[in-house]
Amino acid sequence: MPLHAIRADITTLRVDAIVNAANEGLLQGGGVCGAIFRAAGPPDLAAACAPRAPCPTGQARITPGFALPARFVIHAVGPVWHGGGAGEAALLASCYRESLRLLREAGGRSIAFPAISTGIFGYPPDLATRIAVAAVREDGARLGDLDITFACFDQAMLDLYRKELAS
Repeated sequence: MPLHAIRADITTLRVDAIVNAANEGLLQGGGVCGAIFRAAGPPDLAAACAPRAPCPTGQARITPGFALPARFVIHAVGPVWHGGGAGEAALLASCYRESLRLLREAGGRSIAFPAISTGIFGYPPDLATRIAVAAVREDGARLGDLDITFACFDQAMLDLYRKELAS
């Protein structure tokens, strides 16, 4: 199971699915969510998301990718950071597991993840990368031969993922 960390705009990646760091309403937001909606075609993606909402924290929903190079968008709702004592780690790990499950159910083999919950939701990046890599390693090995990419927006996040992947 290849695991990669690259510095890239997730909306440009040619994979079976990209993951959107979504909100519970599956509405267009800011950050990576806004970029994905803009690249996919906001009216199309919004129309596909509406009947799949709400999506509880820790869960995910799948839609077509529309104008994206990816066939699918998997919308994963990560937790808002409340200090670590509100079950955030389990909810974040669930986002990654649920995304991999949906990828497999859709017949996909390749997926790209952003750093879920590390933007406006305030999850500490070092903790989030540790959880993401552990969840993906565990479930990816169980699910079979998947090609998994962590698409990092900046060098600091890329460095954290590379460090975690090397451990």
